[in-house]
Amino acid sequence: MKLSKLFAKTSKTAPHDADTANAKYLIQGSFVHQEMAGVYSWLPLGLRVLNKVVNIIREEMNAIDGQEILMSALQPKENWETTGRWDNVDILFKLHSQTDKDYALGCSHEELVTPLVGSFIKSYKDLPVAVYQIQTKFRDELRAKSGVLRGREFGMKDLYSFHATQEDLEQYYQKVLQAYIRVFQRCGLDVKVAEASGGIFTKNVSHEFQVVTPAGEDLILACPNCTYAQNSEVATLKDGDKCPNCGGILSTVKGVEVGNIFDLGTKYSDAFKVAFTDENGERKIALMGCYGIGTTRLVGTVVEAMHDERGIMWPKSVAPFQVHIVNLNSKDADVQAQILETSASLYEDLKKEGIEVIWDDRDASPGEKLADADLLGMPLRVLVSEKTLKEDSVEWKQRTEKEARLVKLQDVMEEVQAFAKE
Repeated sequence: MKLSKLFAKTSKTAPHDADTANAKYLIQGSFVHQEMAGVYSWLPLGLRVLNKVVNIIREEMNAIDGQEILMSALQPKENWETTGRWDNVDILFKLHSQTDKDYALGCSHEELVTPLVGSFIKSYKDLPVAVYQIQTKFRDELRAKSGVLRGREFGMKDLYSFHATQEDLEQYYQKVLQAYIRVFQRCGLDVKVAEASGGIFTKNVSHEFQVVTPAGEDLILACPNCTYAQNSEVATLKDGDKCPNCGGILSTVKGVEVGNIFDLGTKYSDAFKVAFTDENGERKIALMGCYGIGTTRLVGTVVEAMHDERGIMWPKSVAPFQVHIVNLNSKDADVQAQILETSASLYEDLKKEGIEVIWDDRDASPGEKLADADLLGMPLRVLVSEKTLKEDSVEWKQRTEKEARLVKLQDVMEEVQAFAKE
């Protein structure tokens, strides 16, 4: 992509009410556009990141036998009355239709998925089954804040599993837990797995996946050496205690919750009478688990975890583009023609090799181009200028490194390919 063709433009100043790094840089870099408090449109660069995050999640859910579906966002009131949650969930958006019927905009999908899957379950041979979706959710948050970390409209992957026995549910629960760790690690995040309460979903066992960052809303007691943590609200340990997993010293830190998993037991399957016939011909209620990852929230968390005072530092796995070509203009017409020819040739060659590349071909000042490169945060910046061409080279700078170096033009393709595979 050529930056001159991108309709969304960067801004020199951050939003006046940006209270977190993701709110500041995602809007300033035109990854997202705020439509109202807690509601964002995803622009080309931001959508590329979001799609990569979603694809990582999809791969890991498919690997644990999740079957992807897509349920309706609009849900009947009757289902929520069946579970007793119509009047007990304060974040539920409720709509009254001109047909005089009431509906809910889905903040979660237990009320839909349970009777849906239940309609296909007859025997123990139909179990276990796990279905997931990647969809927009709606929550009537009183205080939408922190950019895309807490919104009224947001993306989520929600997985639901159905089981004949508690043992089978617990085994699958652990498979999902490990898959979640892989998701977050592939997104470049150091995640803690915190024991927690079930909140509005269940009183059974649950775990939160927390990324340590000062922007976090939760306090967790975390081990510095492994993934173990406890949410401070349910903590049985305290600062200075030893981690039960590895012996590290626990301390209280702030975290952003990027995912959670719950053992639902029979809370929802009881309500909808989701039963099956076991090996002995007896009717039993199915056991359920649910497992969520905030997809848009995860993008914001990556920004919180990976940025500096100049902008974002995307990990290669989710970066909009791997390489950012920057050409600095020359006042000498012949030299300028050579700069543009070299940049264009490099741009086309990288595209032919399947390298994701964006080229800042704008007629802009060096300061503006370099500032935007740091703000947008692609993993690798390749700079072409009058100075570098005198050395038959380009300036090579990784976003996570302070120093730049020269790479000979003849070696650029080979080095970029090696960089992309690292």
